[in-house]
Amino acid sequence: MGHQVIIFDFSLIRGLWETRVKKNKERQRKEKERLEKSSLEKIKQEWNFILECRKKGIPQSKYLKNGFVDADEKILNDYGKTPQLQKKRALPDEANKEKNKFIFHLSGEQWTEFPDSLKEQIYLKEWHVCNTLIQTIPAYVALFQDLRVLELSKNQINHLPVEIGCLKNLRVLNVSFNNLKSVPPELGDCENLEKLDLSGNMEITELPFELSNLKQVTIVDISANKFHSIPVCVLRMSNLQWLDISSNNLKDLPEDIDRLDQLQTLLLQKNKLTYLPRALVNMPKLSLLVVSGDDLVEIPTAVCESTTGLKFISLKDSPVETIVCEDTEEIVESEREREQFEKEFMKAYIEDLKERDSAPSYTTKVLFSLQL
Repeated sequence: MGHQVIIFDFSLIRGLWETRVKKNKERQRKEKERLEKSSLEKIKQEWNFILECRKKGIPQSKYLKNGFVDADEKILNDYGKTPQLQKKRALPDEANKEKNKFIFHLSGEQWTEFPDSLKEQIYLKEWHVCNTLIQTIPAYVALFQDLRVLELSKNQINHLPVEIGCLKNLRVLNVSFNNLKSVPPELGDCENLEKLDLSGNMEITELPFELSNLKQVTIVDISANKFHSIPVCVLRMSNLQWLDISSNNLKDLPEDIDRLDQLQTLLLQKNKLTYLPRALVNMPKLSLLVVSGDDLVEIPTAVCESTTGLKFISLKDSPVETIVCEDTEEIVESEREREQFEKEFMKAYIEDLKERDSAPSYTTKVLFSLQL
């Protein structure tokens, strides 16, 4: 039995948000002015000064005169120059330097390949590489046995090496918005992986069954690709809590989708779904379901009226204006930019729902519109 959908234009919602933000900023400005003129602000400043003095070990006799606070910055500066306090202050800086020794950062279009010196730093725990023209990950990545985070978003990477399966301690793999067309089966050997992000590659159609071994994964983002169905390996990730498979070519959902009994968030917008299976009601922890409503002809009433606290949102897809361009790469790049913008917006929208915790219990239909 279908369920009637309530329709809202997203531009109205956005306008309300913008108005609310302006009013809130104006309210904060007036409140700040009022506090600055009140005695409360002076008390607050004195209290913060006392706290700072206590942190630095300054005796009360130095900043209290006949019961009144002497908020003289010179007191803080004088005590800050003592060798002992200088040593304490230097400790956090030294700790940060020590931590940064284990993190590798690289960005900028001047980079077309990894620096040769990288292969000597096998003790690294994190790689953060973005916005470069690098196309390949070197095979010597297998030497980095302590690697925990591999963030390689927004590059030109066209394949993952089989050696990536040697990273047994890897927790996070992000190769979003690259040029991947497939994923090696060896990735299934990264048994401690917790987050997998393959979004925005535009060409991935399937994931190898070997990824079923990733039992620790809680977040999978394979949005903005060309999946025709939810990969079987994903359905076997028993700890999965967040699945984003939006902006693909899904026509239906598997009837056994309820085997993902730990799933909390399911993002399905911008697909070609015509109906939703009743099995969604059998997912006890599912709290947020987002779909595109234009092609849906049947929505189980039980999904909309779920008593499990499910927030069900149906987004109306806005037709994208065709861009006449001879260069195919430019078209693909504009699609990537659009997808990236919408992903960032959806993330902000979901965070706002969580903060307000007042999402509609029935379907809300929203219009996405973006022109580049």
